[in-house]
Amino acid sequence: MPELKFDDKGLLVAIAQDRLSGEVRMVAWMNREALDRTLETGLATFYSRSRQALWVKGESSGNHLRVHAVTADCDGDALILSVTAEGPSCHTGARNCFFNPVDRSKGSGEDTTAAPLLPILTQLERTIDERAESTSAKSYTKSLLEGGAERISGKITEEAGELADAIRGEASERVAAEAADLLFHVLVGLRSRGVAWDQVIEVLRSRMGVSGHVEKARRAPPPVT
Repeated sequence: MPELKFDDKGLLVAIAQDRLSGEVRMVAWMNREALDRTLETGLATFYSRSRQALWVKGESSGNHLRVHAVTADCDGDALILSVTAEGPSCHTGARNCFFNPVDRSKGSGEDTTAAPLLPILTQLERTIDERAESTSAKSYTKSLLEGGAERISGKITEEAGELADAIRGEASERVAAEAADLLFHVLVGLRSRGVAWDQVIEVLRSRMGVSGHVEKARRAPPPVT
């Protein structure tokens, strides 16, 4: 274990980050015992400065944070917990604790209507979910979903071809734009099948460290005998 630098109260800050999407869920404090409990149980355990006692995230709400890895920063005075969140992570019931924009001219103020801070593809996935409840006349996304698998798959094929053409010889800006178009239509396709973006990331995570040839061989159908 790296040398950790607890402050004069025996604490250091711990940031809970979603292991798949990178979303920051919450920030709390740990003392040595809370860290040891977390490593032993796999459940995020923190130290409450107001109660001066340990507490397990989700012990009353059931919204646990399951910890897969703990990493210290370069100075050893802050931790990142790589977690899977079971339900909302904020005591307010919000998905994460970061939803209060700070405006330079107005200062900070609580805005419970603001969307929580999310990774961009997670934001896009949520926007697609919202557009699915709109009307096709107002929403291109809804018109795609109403067109069904045939229309969506056709657009994915079209956008993939345009990206391939861009990669062959167009400017980098065109490559980025065509890749963005393809990702958007892929997310719409996933939405049409009820497949969450996190499921795709989980598949990618499971393949890390495995040879591409080996992974493809595992997916190949068995030979006909």
